[in-house]
Amino acid sequence: MAKKITTKGDAKASKVNVYGTDGTVKGKAELPPVFATPYRPDVIRRAVVSAQANRRQRYGPSKVAGMRHSVSTWGKGRGAARVQRLKAGRTGAESPNNVGGRRAHPPSPEHYFTKKINAKERRLAISSALAATSREDLVRYRGHRFKEGLSLPVIVEDGAEDLSRTSEVMSLLEAVGLVDDIDRSSNGTHIRAGRGKMRGRRYRTPKSILFIASDGSSLIKGARNLPGVNATSPKGLNAEYLAPGGDPGRLVVISKKALSALGGE
Repeated sequence: MAKKITTKGDAKASKVNVYGTDGTVKGKAELPPVFATPYRPDVIRRAVVSAQANRRQRYGPSKVAGMRHSVSTWGKGRGAARVQRLKAGRTGAESPNNVGGRRAHPPSPEHYFTKKINAKERRLAISSALAATSREDLVRYRGHRFKEGLSLPVIVEDGAEDLSRTSEVMSLLEAVGLVDDIDRSSNGTHIRAGRGKMRGRRYRTPKSILFIASDGSSLIKGARNLPGVNATSPKGLNAEYLAPGGDPGRLVVISKKALSALGGE
């Protein structure tokens, strides 16, 4: 049975460990006030659904699809259905129940997919999702795997921002105790069920770690090639990064320099 999730902020997690590239604790860091934001899963999911809806592209058939025929109707009184028929024969055409005819109720290109969200709601969703990354119960509830006793979110020293190679980032994760989550994502990659296999998204990979580093740092390039991993700067944070699918509690690795930039969230 899963552990019950509360909506209160984690006031005890005001200070967390700062880990070096060798995995040792280099000191303590105080979390910004944004990490005391109350847990609001309803607002977080609303922000994620809004972002997903706003990316949808409208689609639909041509207005003349299935209607490009030379047709006429025989009229009534001949014991036959009064459908449009090809002028050169008896074959019915253009009706939804005829071969080659138009569709009865096709998707409309004029459909409006956008879902609006208030600016303050969106900011609250980001702050609440960021605060959820410091709660071990939420992070484990999402399925992430990490070493026992690790302080969350995982703060690493600024030297980690110079890691530009994927192998160097993997060494950092092994030292800190996060490599199991990368293996979980890699082993969980599977062929997608359904029609999406034919539309350029054949494989589905579970989400793993989110790296947050200062803008332009090498760590963003070095980490993004790992399975299920996202890497961004504090300015690029959004609800989808922090709560993929609308489920808060993502496993996050933040550089100490980026942590200070999050104080204004």
